[in-house]
Amino acid sequence: MDDARSTTLYDAIGGDTTVRLLTRRFYEIMDSAPEAAACRAVHPPSLAGSEAKLYDYLTGWLGGPPLYTDKHGHPMLRRRHFGASIGAQEVEGWLFCFNTALDETVVHPELRRIILEPVTRLAHHMQNQEG
Repeated sequence: MDDARSTTLYDAIGGDTTVRLLTRRFYEIMDSAPEAAACRAVHPPSLAGSEAKLYDYLTGWLGGPPLYTDKHGHPMLRRRHFGASIGAQEVEGWLFCFNTALDETVVHPELRRIILEPVTRLAHHMQNQEG
């Protein structure tokens, strides 16, 4: 990133193309990786809606267009996920998918670190069950 004040993470990682690849790969991993089985189990049979919402959310969160808030309002992520039983296994499975997809789609290691740290905190914040 040349000028952190004018370049968003969204632009720095490659914008729409990279966010689409990231979210697509995230759900491909979730659908197939044994490490993500517990996380996959709390999702609907089709992951298309989840993929679209994650794409919208990440686009805005990374500094791109506010797609999620335009369509759904304030994210209130913990509240929106309260109906799902999210324990440590689900959190770790989700993070496995995200970290793997991030490693595969975002080339620059420093950008991956900048993205992963708050995402990891958020994932742990989503836990609503012990263990």
